[in-house]
Amino acid sequence: MSEAKEHWHRRLLEGKSGVFATFTAIGISIGGLVEIVPLYTIAASPSPIVEVTPYTALEQAGRDIYSREGCVQCHSQWVRPFRSETQRYGPWSRGGEYVYDRPFLLGSRRIGPDLQRIGGKYPDAWHYEHMRDPRSTSPGSIMPPYTWLHEDTIDYEDATATMATLQTLGVPYTDEEVSGTPEAMMAQGDKIVKSLAGSGITTTSDKEIVALIAYLQRLGTDGRAALAARESGDAATTVGDATAPPTEGE
Repeated sequence: MSEAKEHWHRRLLEGKSGVFATFTAIGISIGGLVEIVPLYTIAASPSPIVEVTPYTALEQAGRDIYSREGCVQCHSQWVRPFRSETQRYGPWSRGGEYVYDRPFLLGSRRIGPDLQRIGGKYPDAWHYEHMRDPRSTSPGSIMPPYTWLHEDTIDYEDATATMATLQTLGVPYTDEEVSGTPEAMMAQGDKIVKSLAGSGITTTSDKEIVALIAYLQRLGTDGRAALAARESGDAATTVGDATAPPTEGE
């Protein structure tokens, strides 16, 4: 019985390690160029919506706390363009809403609800109590408490350094905003403290919980306002296709 004929691939490539390695490197290089070159020929960030503005210093500090505590592991920030999503969470997310996010916190799991449109949905006191005891506001929640946020204080020096770094990365903060970070944080924090006091909660503007509340109350508000303005015909000029409608779902 004659032996099976050796396949050309094994004879010309697999049997010659040098040739095989060369063609493999060429293939990987072509694939890499196809992915990398477009990044240098188009804008690397989403097309902005002009109504979307950078986070304030306090909101950015709250965002850093949100990242530090791993909230993105259980909560997404991306409402997809399907009716089941928009009926529960609100308008589907546009790319331009994330233009100042460093890094993106889209998430990939929903052990808890999506938070992209959480801003303004609940009062400040709700968030304060939710972080102290999640089951006090959401019966049956499996979220752990984050009581240390009510005691730990904000590092204003670190917050200033973060603002300076983001400015270097292209976020349009002015030098005055960077240098005035502590004062701006305390001023915005005082408003939240006053709001909490109206619900019988006593705290100070330098607590981490205040920064986190500021961030959560900001989430999705710019995008939601921009979309509402477009529906009423009062929108400012947009850039790119940031408000293009979805092809299905909504």
